[in-house]
Amino acid sequence: MKNIKLKNLFNLFEIDNNLISKTISTALEKGGDYCDLYFQNRTVNYIALEDKSVNRAHTNIDFGVGIRVIKGAQTGYSFTEEISPKSMKLAAQTAANIANETKKISPYELKIHKISDYYPIKTQWGHVNIEQKIPILKTINEKVFSLDNRVIKSNIMFMDESNCILIASSDGRISFDFQPMATIAASCTAEQKGKKEQNSFSISGREDINFFTPSILEHLAKETVNQTVKLFDAIKPKPGEMEIVMASGSSGILLHEAIGHGMEADFNRKKTSIFSDKINKQVAEKFVSIVDDGTIPHIRGSINMDDENIDTEKTFLVKNGILKSYLYDRINAKYFKVKPTGNGRRQSFRYAPIPRMRNTYMLPGPHKKEEIIRSVKQGLYAESFSNGQVLIGAGDFTFYVKSGFLIENGKLTFPVKDINIIGNGPDVLSNVVMVGCDFKMAEGAWTCGKDGQNVPVSMGLPTIKVSSITVGGVK
Repeated sequence: MKNIKLKNLFNLFEIDNNLISKTISTALEKGGDYCDLYFQNRTVNYIALEDKSVNRAHTNIDFGVGIRVIKGAQTGYSFTEEISPKSMKLAAQTAANIANETKKISPYELKIHKISDYYPIKTQWGHVNIEQKIPILKTINEKVFSLDNRVIKSNIMFMDESNCILIASSDGRISFDFQPMATIAASCTAEQKGKKEQNSFSISGREDINFFTPSILEHLAKETVNQTVKLFDAIKPKPGEMEIVMASGSSGILLHEAIGHGMEADFNRKKTSIFSDKINKQVAEKFVSIVDDGTIPHIRGSINMDDENIDTEKTFLVKNGILKSYLYDRINAKYFKVKPTGNGRRQSFRYAPIPRMRNTYMLPGPHKKEEIIRSVKQGLYAESFSNGQVLIGAGDFTFYVKSGFLIENGKLTFPVKDINIIGNGPDVLSNVVMVGCDFKMAEGAWTCGKDGQNVPVSMGLPTIKVSSITVGGVK
């Protein structure tokens, strides 16, 4: 999509430079400081297999424009699903009401801004028909059943997305991005001696159909089955305070939820985050560094630009144990007198952007995974989490451990299940006493919710050891 012409984008939305310029002028005629127009054309295709047959498929199309006016720290916002001069003028006048002055605005000069491309693809999803997708689902289904004779049921879901956005802003910049997304999720149910277990696994990224090679499909099927059947041998450990080792990869969800949200700038501007007075202060050991990064090729949370027309970047939140930055959108960057970090994101044209994470991860450290596990006499090895709850202000959290193992005398022993871990994000950060060199990004279809908006994200982690955390189980 790098070579797409602006004229083609204008045709897609049935707009031109003159209409955009007039709309911005209308939006600012009551004294707003800044305005942006967010045009979106998104197509999502969904297909599912259940009970060995493809039985559901649908397509959703989102089309419209959102118009935002900023006055100080206040936002006026309106959107329309009808992109026409009349409807855009009405939406612009509605958004303009955040201000109450009267001034004459000259037409805006807009120049195309070229962005980087962190997710180039060969085949657009709009050129892939359903007959090309069905064999992928059937292949995964057959592999799931062939891997273990205890499997009695499987469900496979395939979703692809083509999201085309064009943003024009009163700073004179007009940019566009084509954002592909592909997701396959599989779950299976297995039965052993009358006992049933169920688990799932997913893979998602800004990819095209060429990503789903035989080895990727094999990996998805194996992980789905392995995560399920090991639950037959899982035990429920005694509750209490213990050391916890978090596996590399998807256990980074704890980093995202318990720590990452507290570093979003709006919470810190409002003084509701426990990190609001900790810039340039030590919050972790010197071997701990945390990054939020929109530039990783093809990863689910990567973006070429954010939803405020700001180029994406790699942002150090914590560097060598020192809190260095929050995640800034335009409004909060202006308040803190810093540059935006490219973290202004929105679910769709129906929403105004707010500070959000992209791909949040901890950098690798000096320790080996085996060394970390050997250092634990009695503890928990957590592989993956789900169903977390976090209080952003205090940083208190509760997470359900989806899969893991007991650690006894420095060795992984029994698989565990039905465990909650309870703690405080900043405390956990300060209690990270070992960081592994085996960094890994998560593979799953992670979606982050905030203020009623959902956006795709990812996270990553090397193996880390937390010196103390509360584990809930059964007595």
